[in-house]
Amino acid sequence: MARKIGSRYTAHQILGRGSAGTVWLGEGPDGPVAIKLLREDLASDQELVGRFVQERTALLGLDHPHVVSVRDLVVDGNDLALVMDLVRGTDLRTRLDRERRMAPEAAVAIAADVADGLAAAHAAGVVHRDVKPENVLLDMQGPLGPGGSHPALLTDFGVAKLIDSPRRTRATKIIGTPDYLAPEIIEGLPPRAAVDIYALATVLYELLAGFTPFGGGHPGAVLRRHVTETVVPLPGIHEELWQLLVQCLAKAPASRLRASELAARLREQLPELAGMPPLDVDEPEPESDASPAEPEAPRDTERVRRGAVPLVPGRAAPDSNRDTHTSMRVPGPDELAGGARGTARAPRAAGAPRPGSARNRAAARRRRLTLSAVGVALAAAVGIGTWLATTGDNADAKPQGPGASAPAAP
Repeated sequence: MARKIGSRYTAHQILGRGSAGTVWLGEGPDGPVAIKLLREDLASDQELVGRFVQERTALLGLDHPHVVSVRDLVVDGNDLALVMDLVRGTDLRTRLDRERRMAPEAAVAIAADVADGLAAAHAAGVVHRDVKPENVLLDMQGPLGPGGSHPALLTDFGVAKLIDSPRRTRATKIIGTPDYLAPEIIEGLPPRAAVDIYALATVLYELLAGFTPFGGGHPGAVLRRHVTETVVPLPGIHEELWQLLVQCLAKAPASRLRASELAARLREQLPELAGMPPLDVDEPEPESDASPAEPEAPRDTERVRRGAVPLVPGRAAPDSNRDTHTSMRVPGPDELAGGARGTARAPRAAGAPRPGSARNRAAARRRRLTLSAVGVALAAAVGIGTWLATTGDNADAKPQGPGASAPAAP
C-alpha cells in the first residue's frame, strides 16, 4: 500500500527490512528512488533527529560512482527517512548465499570498488562504520568489470553514526555487526577511518573463503577472537593478496592501509588473478561455546553458515542474520583475555576431514590400529631375534665329554 513520505515522495513497495528500518521502492520528483524509513522509536528520539539534521550536509555531499548517493533526508512527523538513488541489482550477501565464494579476480574487483567509495567518504570526513556484504549493492545494469563482476556501490552511509547516539549507547556499548568489527571498537575506542578498512578486508576474506576469519558461535566469542586471535592463511591464496589482507586485518589501526592505497593495491593485482578459479577450501569446524559441564547441542548435518550473527539474542526474524546497529556491552579486559583459544582456527583444504567428525575419528582409529599392528610386529621381531640369539649361544656351547651334562643342583 502506498504511503506519503514528506511532501515530495511516495513509498510504493517494501524492498527489504533491517533492524534500523525498512527500505521502500518509492517515487520522487525526479523518478524512482529507494527510501529507507527508520523505525518509529528512532523517529521519536529528539536527540537522534537533531543528529540526523546535523549530518544532512555531509551525507548529501557524498557523490561518488561507488557510493549510493543520498538525495534527501526527510523529517516529517513520525517519519525519519533517507531518500537514496535506486540501484537495479542485488546485494553482495545475496550473491554470497548463492555462490558461497567467488573467484579471486571478481572478489578483488568488488573490494576495490568499495575501497574507492570509502576513500571518497573518508576524504569528506565520513566513516561508514558498518561495511559488510549486506551494505554492498551490485549494479546489474552497469558494465561488467574484471572477472565478470558488476559495479559495487556502498550504501547505508551515516546510519550507524546516527543511531549510535551518546545517550543511547554510552561508553559501555558497541554498535555494528560482530563479524566485521575492528578490535579497537570492541575495546571501546572511538571509530576512525581504519575501522572501515578492517571491515572491508573481512568482507574480501569472506568473498574468497566463504566465511569470515573470526566469525561463528556466540557473539561474545566472535568479539574475543577479533582482539586475541591471528588470521591464518587460506590454502591456495595468491601470496601478495594474502599479505595485503594481513596488513588490513592488523590489530593496530595505524598498521592498516588507507582506503585510496588499498584500492590502488587491489587493482594492481587484478592481472595476476585473471582466470583463477575460486579457492578450494572448506570452512573450519564450528566451535562449541558450551561449558565442559554442559552437553553440546547436536550439530546439523548440513554446513553451518558462518555469516554475520545478531548481537542481541532472541531476534528470530527471517532476516535476523542481517541485523545491524544493535548494541552489546563492551567486554572487559579479563573477558577478552580469558577463554581465548590461542590461535585462530585454520581453514582446511577441501576434502580434509573436520576435527572431531566421524570421518576424522575413523581415520584416527585406523592410525591407532596401524600403530598397534606395527608395535606387535616389532615386539614379535624382537622376541624372535632374542630367541635366535639364545639358541645360537646354546648351540655353540659344546659338551665336555661323553654323557656330559649340566651340573645337577645340590
